[in-house]
Formats: sequence, C-alpha cells, structure tokens
Amino acid sequence: MAIGDLTAVPDCTDLYYVDTGAYDVPGYGSVYILDAERPAVVDTGLGTNVDRVIDALDEVGVDALDLVLTTHIHLDHAGGAGYLLAEYPDATVRTHETGVSHLVDPDRLVAGTKAAVGDQWGYYVDPKPIPEDRIEAIEGGDVIDLGDRVLDVVHAPGHAPHQVCFHDRGDDVLFSGDAAGIRPPGAERLQPTSPPANFDLETCLDDAAAIADRNPDRICFGHFGDAPFTPGLMTEYDEVLSEWVDRVRTKRSELGDDEAVIDHFVETTEPVDPWGGRKARAERRLNVRGVLGYFDGQG
Repeated sequence: MAIGDLTAVPDCTDLYYVDTGAYDVPGYGSVYILDAERPAVVDTGLGTNVDRVIDALDEVGVDALDLVLTTHIHLDHAGGAGYLLAEYPDATVRTHETGVSHLVDPDRLVAGTKAAVGDQWGYYVDPKPIPEDRIEAIEGGDVIDLGDRVLDVVHAPGHAPHQVCFHDRGDDVLFSGDAAGIRPPGAERLQPTSPPANFDLETCLDDAAAIADRNPDRICFGHFGDAPFTPGLMTEYDEVLSEWVDRVRTKRSELGDDEAVIDHFVETTEPVDPWGGRKARAERRLNVRGVLGYFDGQG
C-alpha cells in the first residue's frame, strides 16, 4: 500500500482506510472512512495531507460528509478537521469535551505541539479553527448514531485526557487512536507512545485493559492501519509500556540530567521500517520527554 491509496478494511461493511503519508512516512497517517447512511471519518491526519482524505472520499462516493470523529486532538489526528469542514459545509466535528475549546481556538494547541515536536513542525500546518456551531462534545458512554450503524464512545485518557476510542459493535471493529500503541510493519512488537504533557502510565494500562475487555474482532490503529485483534495484543502493550517507563526511570537515576537521558535514548534509537532513522529518533525524543514529565507529575 502506497501513500494516498484507499483500502477496504477486511471483514467490515463499507469501511475504508486511506494512508495520508504524514511525515512522508508510508502508513503513518491512518484515516478511516465509514460509508454509512451518515458518512463519517475517524481522524483526519495533518492538515497538510487533507487533500488525500478528500480524494479518498470522492473515490468511495461520499459527496456529503456528515461527521468528523476525532480520537483525540493531537494534530496528527485532528489537524485536518477544519480543512474538511471547509470542504463539506454540512459536516460537524465530534471530539471529547476536554478538547472542544482547543479545536475552536487552537493557539495553545499549536504552541504546545511546536514545543513538543521541534523541527518536525515542518510537516505540519496551522489548523483551521472549528466554528463553535460545528463542533459537539462527546464523552465515554455516549453512542454516535450513523443511521445504519452505531459507535460506542470509550474514554481512554492515558495517552491524553481528550482521547476516546470508537467501537462499532456491528462489525466488531475498534478505532483505538493511540490507546493501543503503534506497530510499524518493520517492528517485532508494539511501539510505546508516551508524549508530553499528559501521558500517565497507570491510566494507559487501564485503557489497554478496557480495549482487551471489549475484545473486538479487528482493531484500527491510529497509525499504520488495521489488524486482527486478540486480547494478547493488549497484554503485549502493557508489557511494552511498563518496560519502556522502567528503562527511562533507570537511565534518569543513572545520569541525573534529563537532557542527558533524552540524548541517550535518541542516540541509541534503532531505525524502524518504514519510519527510518529521523522519524524514529523524533518519536523517541517525544516519548522520553513524556515519561519524564509523568515522573515529575508523580512528585
């Protein structure tokens, strides 16, 4: 599958995946299209790549998008929302109540993202503000009615307080955002995602357990597409996250200087296909900073 390609998600009804090619990495930008009675997308990718989402919607035959559903407001997931609203004047955004104000007025979101991603900001574009009358808050326990299917909203705040998963019990597919980690095709195990400023290990483990309890047939990751699901996948992610946090804790104890800890992990990062070295190092820097912030929050 190449950047821009549209693929049907196996064993699901009118569900498609388009690779937006975020960061110029094949597979990294996963946007899902639900060709329902009320057509919807789950996540949007970066605003820089939204033309690929629009082309995919055209290919599916969606002329009037109804809902833009964001798993969370990090800009690699929600950065294209305002651009989609400009293209589809009847569409509205649904996002967790904690994130609504940040999409309406994204100045703080942009500033925080620039501080977190550093020179990776070159792959981004400033998001378009969402008009207040075109965004609605959701929370865990809500149900989103798409006409011929419904999605359960599952709050998953460990990665970020504004994160949710969506579970389509009809096809038994779960859209996990970043709550289930990341699995690049070249990695043997799931990769941790622990960005600043809200990463919380214990809550992330609770989120993984909640996904395992749902036990869907298929999981649609926020990056690198979909995969068959087994509860063992979340056992693996529990182990990956716990081991990762322990490694950072040990190195902080050894070095006693946070910048030295960050530099250590960046310098020892192994390239992962198709991330390549640069993106793998950028991910590692972000994840170390998030874990260090988690330690500071614990006091």
